[in-house]
Amino acid sequence: MFELMERQRACRRFTDADVSDEVVERVLRAATRAPSAENAQPWVFVVVRSASTRAALGEIMRQAWEGGARRFSEGRLAPALLADVDQGATGSLAEAPVHVVVGADLDRCLPQTVGSSIFPAVQNLLLAATDLGLGSVLTTLAATQADEVRRLTGLAPTIDVVALIPLGWPARALGPSSRRPLSEVAFRETADHPW
Repeated sequence: MFELMERQRACRRFTDADVSDEVVERVLRAATRAPSAENAQPWVFVVVRSASTRAALGEIMRQAWEGGARRFSEGRLAPALLADVDQGATGSLAEAPVHVVVGADLDRCLPQTVGSSIFPAVQNLLLAATDLGLGSVLTTLAATQADEVRRLTGLAPTIDVVALIPLGWPARALGPSSRRPLSEVAFRETADHPW
């Protein structure tokens, strides 16, 4: 498990090779094993394979990126990461053979508990994908156009669109993730005693 967590990282370029329903089901099953507030299990996953719907979702992400998200990220992201995100948001994410639209059923949870219920499931999904050799990335760009995502996927108005996760076989080898050292983010007793 610890080795798997070290390997999990964002993938924004995919081959066009199919991902079988059996593999997708294993990833989804792992997602549903996550904890959720009050055990409400409010997650909803719509698996999108249709090329036209994936292209439409990709267009939503592109518009959100070019409509302000890129400007927000410029100067905050390292140039190489910005270029990778830019390429993903403007096209390569749409090319993933599977998109998983992640929603929260607000009839089953409070709006205040969406994050604590949905993101553990998303993390399980990302880790399961990595374990199976798939590439994946968590993106929330499509959530900025929730009504359009609902129209494309048939989600009810009571479903809060939270994320879109492209899944597929990585088009290139993914190196290890880079993380800040614990001494910068973890402390002993008080915040002035680094780990």
